[in-house]
Amino acid sequence: MIKIGLISDTHSYLDPQVFDYFSDRDEIWHAGDFGKIEIADQLKEVAPLVGVYGNIDGKDIRAEYPLHQRFKREGLDIWMTHIGGIPGRYCIPIREEIENNPPELFVCGHSHILKIARDQELNKMLYMNPGAAGRHGFQEERTVVRFSIAKGKVKDVEVINLGSRAE
Repeated sequence: MIKIGLISDTHSYLDPQVFDYFSDRDEIWHAGDFGKIEIADQLKEVAPLVGVYGNIDGKDIRAEYPLHQRFKREGLDIWMTHIGGIPGRYCIPIREEIENNPPELFVCGHSHILKIARDQELNKMLYMNPGAAGRHGFQEERTVVRFSIAKGKVKDVEVINLGSRAE
């Protein structure tokens, strides 16, 4: 079993609560829009970091993190990217790949909208967008997600509300 902390759209702000919520995680995944490389550096102090760059991220982040990550954990096929769309309306650049070779877990950010759902059209692929953890954007609440993966299954999914965007 592996414990994951999932975060996105920090936009150069890392809430101190994240350190406590992710302290027992085996890995942290960042689904893009770090804002500055120091966010990645701080997260790596808590647990190994897997990330993708987002549309606001500069050359330093893009040099370290790719646009897409396709990998396996505990037998689960995972695809993480920043701009992914939503179930039924995936972004054009990835739509063909996601329809022809869907992962079991698709992780993205960008929208600032927390959404965890099964895509009934794509072999019940699990879609996860942790919402936005930073202060920039239109979201009312800042959120992150914790979960576990064991024997190819996502378990113990927990949404954590970090407080309002203004806090």
